Amino acid sequence: MSETADAGRHRLFFALWPDEATRRGIAKLARAACERPVPTANLHMTLLFLGMQDDAALACFREAAGRVRAAPFDLTLDRLGGFARKRIRWLGCSAPPAALGKLVQALAEAVKVCGFEAEKRPFVPHITLSRKAKNPLGGEPGEVLSWTVREFVLAESEPTPDGVRYRVLDRWKL
Repeated sequence: MSETADAGRHRLFFALWPDEATRRGIAKLARAACERPVPTANLHMTLLFLGMQDDAALACFREAAGRVRAAPFDLTLDRLGGFARKRIRWLGCSAPPAALGKLVQALAEAVKVCGFEAEKRPFVPHITLSRKAKNPLGGEPGEVLSWTVREFVLAESEPTPDGVRYRVLDRWKL
């Protein structure tokens, strides 16, 4: 844990973590579509943001995630989009598979035993390519990427002097 983080406190999220080949493809698209792409090591798709949590909650989330059962699925990353207000440019799916939505719902249900209530906004499956984008909206990626998703992870966001770094804490096979 970094020195700037509070001891025993963790900024957590469940995510899909790309394999190396998929990560390289996403990074290539990010460099082509964005002036300032996020670091390649940070590319992921957040499933459920958990926020700042203590060690007890971390243990509960790990246990809850271990009870989630879901099948592997394929993602077709074929859409550039953005969140204008937050100036975020992202890569996503024009037709998210039902299995992705089921996984997100299963995680949201599982963590209720930890006293965590997922946000009510609809899930928008995306991989952040750039922050502080000048023109974050729309477009077609230069190529379409296919990603076979076989696992999900619990990750921690750690502030460093060089920016935020994401670290995988645990993995679960689908």
